[in-house]
Amino acid sequence: MAGIEKRKLEFGDRLRDLHEQTGLTGRALAQRLGWQSSKVSRIVQGKQTPTDSDLRQWLTACGASESVVREMTDELRELRLDYSTWRRQLRGGMAARQQSWVDLARDTTTFRIVESSAVPGLVQTPEYARHVFRAVSELHEVPRDIDEAVAARMQRQEVLYDPSKRFEILVFEAALRYPVAQAGAMAGQIDRLMTVAALPSVRFGVIALDTVLPNVPMHGYWIADDAVLVETVAAELTITDPDALALYDRLTDRLSTVAAEDDAARAILVACAGRWAHHAR
Repeated sequence: MAGIEKRKLEFGDRLRDLHEQTGLTGRALAQRLGWQSSKVSRIVQGKQTPTDSDLRQWLTACGASESVVREMTDELRELRLDYSTWRRQLRGGMAARQQSWVDLARDTTTFRIVESSAVPGLVQTPEYARHVFRAVSELHEVPRDIDEAVAARMQRQEVLYDPSKRFEILVFEAALRYPVAQAGAMAGQIDRLMTVAALPSVRFGVIALDTVLPNVPMHGYWIADDAVLVETVAAELTITDPDALALYDRLTDRLSTVAAEDDAARAILVACAGRWAHHAR
């Protein structure tokens, strides 16, 4: 059983113990809360994670002490943080991981993407992506299915042309200047960003090097509807806690106020492209 699933089941067991200690059956608890009995069943079986409101109602109905309320509330918020190591995700190769992103993109309506050190995978060129995947395979010592991974990453970019989707992409200028790939590939990548920035589904911004930031983001991140995805060196975090989601949305709003967009963003891209074209000679 995966760690997060085990924790959900243990959490459900604790909730079951609380209502049984009060003498309430699951059906009686559901009636007291005005819920369907199936909802109580799904929660205690770890098949449904309760909301903050659900938990408060449950604990109030069971007469839980304030210390138990605090403890269970903190535990619920930790359940909304899914920690998945790259070693586990990439053990079958990098292409399979890219396929999961295709599924995510299909099911997500709005993306808000902030990257400070690399061009987001959703808008990478094949050449740029190839260098990224080569570095990933070497660092994590996983199968070098680079061609397959690049093909899968390009497939997932088709979502950019779906009129039902919306994308907000903020890239720090530093990410455009780091030589992730050879100079010619970097120039091609900047050209790709110019094309993406013109798409009707995309709001694109660049945060220039000399910008005074309202807040310094500690890392890049993606907001996919109601989840935040954060990539660390060792793992990917999926955060669904509502307070944390609101915080990331607020940070993105603040960063957007200082980002160059439209002609101003294009001017930065043109300057970066010229720099890489010069180095490619």
